[in-house]
Amino acid sequence: MTLDRSLKVRAGAIKTRNVLTRAERIAQLQRQEKFNESDDVLGMPKTRVMKVSLKKKKKVKKAEDDKKKK
Repeated sequence: MTLDRSLKVRAGAIKTRNVLTRAERIAQLQRQEKFNESDDVLGMPKTRVMKVSLKKKKKVKKAEDDKKKK
C-alpha cells in the first residue's frame, strides 16, 4: 500500500519544538545567569525557544573562473 502525498514528511516541513525539557530550560537559564543550583525547579521563569535557520552557502565556480582568466 502506498502513502498519500500529503502524509509524507518533507525535509523542509520539520518544525522547531516550542517546548523545552526541564534540563534544556535549566541549561538555558544558567547560560543567561538567571538560575542557580539552589533555586527551586518549580516556578522557573519562561524561556524563549531560539529557532535555528541555516543559510545556504553559494557555490563558487572556480573551474569556470580559471578558464576565463586564461
